[in-house]
Amino acid sequence: MKLIKKLNKWANSHAYYPIDIVRIFLGLFLIYKGIYFIRNTSYLAELLSDFDGYLVMMLSTHYLGFFHFVGGIMIVFGLLTRLAVIVQIPILIGAVVINFISVMNSQNLLESSIVLLVSLFFLFFGSGKHSMDYDLKMQS
Repeated sequence: MKLIKKLNKWANSHAYYPIDIVRIFLGLFLIYKGIYFIRNTSYLAELLSDFDGYLVMMLSTHYLGFFHFVGGIMIVFGLLTRLAVIVQIPILIGAVVINFISVMNSQNLLESSIVLLVSLFFLFFGSGKHSMDYDLKMQS
């Protein structure tokens, strides 16, 4: 807990607009991917075709897009950013692993790896000074 407070103090004293812009772009990208997966469930089903089981297919096609969409909105506004990122990390790890299990798609691997690394950064950094989390913390 002390480490989190120390990292949060450092982050608030070094909060610059470029980091907030990266957070917003991460959220917008997740919103885009969420809408893409919701509209193209056949593409998502094709990606997951190597995994056996109807339950895995059904859950992933119905919930991955939703989690990306809602998590992206939360990340854009900086509302419960760490929680939103914690929900995204298993999905992103799965996206990286899928590229090694099935046919390797270098663009998907690059996208998912970059988004995973940026998400891990915001897991430790937090939402920053220009976010709803910071505003709500200052009001109380």
